[in-house]
Amino acid sequence: MRRRTLLTSIPLAAAGAAGLAACGSGSGGSNDSPDKLTYWASNQGTSVENDKEVLTPVLEKFTKDTGIEVSLEVIGWADLQTRIQTAITSGQGPDVVNIGNTWGVSLQATGGLLDLGDDQFEALGGRDRYVPAALATGGAVDTDPTSIPLYGLAYGMYYNVQMFEDAGIEPPTTWEEMVEAAKALTDEDKGVYGMSLAAGSYTENNHFAFINATQNGAALNTKDGKPSFTEDGVIDGIMRYLDLMQEHKVVNPSNAQFDNGTKSVTSFANGEAAMIINQNNANATIESQGMKPEQFKAVPFPAPADAVSDCASHLAGINLAIMKDTENEEGALKFLNFMTSDETQSELGKPFASLPVLADGKPTFTDDTEQADMFMEIYGERAEPLPLVPWEDQFETSVGQAMNTMFATIATGGTVTRDDVKTAMQTAQDSIRA
Repeated sequence: MRRRTLLTSIPLAAAGAAGLAACGSGSGGSNDSPDKLTYWASNQGTSVENDKEVLTPVLEKFTKDTGIEVSLEVIGWADLQTRIQTAITSGQGPDVVNIGNTWGVSLQATGGLLDLGDDQFEALGGRDRYVPAALATGGAVDTDPTSIPLYGLAYGMYYNVQMFEDAGIEPPTTWEEMVEAAKALTDEDKGVYGMSLAAGSYTENNHFAFINATQNGAALNTKDGKPSFTEDGVIDGIMRYLDLMQEHKVVNPSNAQFDNGTKSVTSFANGEAAMIINQNNANATIESQGMKPEQFKAVPFPAPADAVSDCASHLAGINLAIMKDTENEEGALKFLNFMTSDETQSELGKPFASLPVLADGKPTFTDDTEQADMFMEIYGERAEPLPLVPWEDQFETSVGQAMNTMFATIATGGTVTRDDVKTAMQTAQDSIRA
């Protein structure tokens, strides 16, 4: 599929940066010594401790190669964005930090991250090293980015091989086939459902609001960069997702309490659900819960048969940024170059189950060549970036949390109508425009 451009070029809105001054990190948390760096890493593995175990020998190699010591802190996703925002306003932060790539433009708008212009990219080996769409998440259109891609991720639909074989069901290729398979595999008496969703996670919920809207041909921003959440394609996409629990009853209502993706992955691995929709780094968690690689497979997240777009994921992943006021820009650039080198990408790709962000990178997260190729095809051809606008983080929280509330209503016996969805989206849209 040729990538469609849903997003338009807009100037950085002052409102996106209003609450966050560009204080940077050099005055408090950064190291003044050229031989030291502080690094905040996001939790990518099965636990914070697991991440430390994985990253420590990698960082030791960087120190051996460069003489620069790295002080590592791994931060969970529930706290990372707030920690970064606090670091920007207080000046008490790291030299280098991982960010969710959907935050790229929002954090760029604060002025607290280092602009990566021609001189910086010369130190990084050039812009053309990276998957173009992944690099585009590092900043608004027609600006110098303030982050580069580090770990690539894409959604897939995982299924339990034995459950499907026992029921004589083929892996679905359309949304309608997925729903029918989920109905056939739901057995409430046994506590088994066709699907498990992280229905209490605002991050997961906003992702599927975006993906389903994109499949319907709807954009979430106008041509002049304002939020646009109330058109039919957006509302219908959200209703389609909610109805997995409400109308089709193929999702356990208790999933409304699943406030992160790991909980739905664990439910799947424990045999409580036949399918999950999750990013490719689910592999590590599934296997850590006792499932063997041959017991599960993944196919692209299916779109409706009459979908406008075959989008199967948002362009997910983790970016790496330098705080603007670091006292060790040269060392920080060496670190970014090291972390995105072929060798390091290959080494970290397996334990973190990530996709390579380099244009010529090869996936190492699985030995299943067919699955690796499938996720790479989604990442490169069937994934769209969330709105590259300064208010994207507000979209995540406002729309995602509204969907949390809707799922909670359904789980407790209430009904969510199309009008309810439209009202909630109007409220979210108005709050950002204001």
